[in-house]
Amino acid sequence: MEFVGQEAHLVASDWFETKGQALVAEALRKAPWAHAVGEDGFGVYADLRVGEAKQCLRWIMPGEFMMGSPEDEKGRFLDEEQHPVTIAKGFWMADTPCTQLLWSQVMGSNPSLFKNNPNNPVERVSWDDIQGFYARLGRFAPELNARLPSEAQWEYACRAGTAGPRYGEIDDIAWHVGNSNLRTHPVGLKEPNPWGLYDMLGNVWEWTDTVVDGQERVVRGGSWHALARDARASAEVRT
Repeated sequence: MEFVGQEAHLVASDWFETKGQALVAEALRKAPWAHAVGEDGFGVYADLRVGEAKQCLRWIMPGEFMMGSPEDEKGRFLDEEQHPVTIAKGFWMADTPCTQLLWSQVMGSNPSLFKNNPNNPVERVSWDDIQGFYARLGRFAPELNARLPSEAQWEYACRAGTAGPRYGEIDDIAWHVGNSNLRTHPVGLKEPNPWGLYDMLGNVWEWTDTVVDGQERVVRGGSWHALARDARASAEVRT
């Protein structure tokens, strides 16, 4: 199956063990790739700069959650069996999908269809394209070790401690076929989840590093051209 728009929130390898936000903040000050660090109402963050582009990353603390959906969830697909998952180590996650500006600063080109705003998420990129992006990003920030999130990491970060199908009301948090005017929109215009992550649902499909049945890769989150039922924390599509 082919998708018009696919991208991802980049994830960085875990840097340290921590027992509290104060230790995280102290360790962040020593992160060699960060151009600015701090702590706000959402938690600890670090800013990565590449040329004219800036990307904020959030520190996602380790924890446990119920992956999947209950049988009575509206719009549920049959393969969303609910089960407990432990995220043993914390990780960095970009607070928005990759923008066209960031992609072009790293790659020198922009494959997107909707180029009216450089803060639109980049779309029309394949899983292999993203691997090339991360390889080139490593030239600017080699210590970051950027990669795609696993499916479990993605859902854990998307839920941000919530247990329902979404972390807010659908039109408040996500661009989907019912409200997008059939195009992408600049990242960060909708409300974030409780951990400060924007557009986890809607706007563009997001690749994960998870492979199923030997060759199918999993995308998450729904998009500007997908139904609202796809913009749920537990919904997955395989391609």
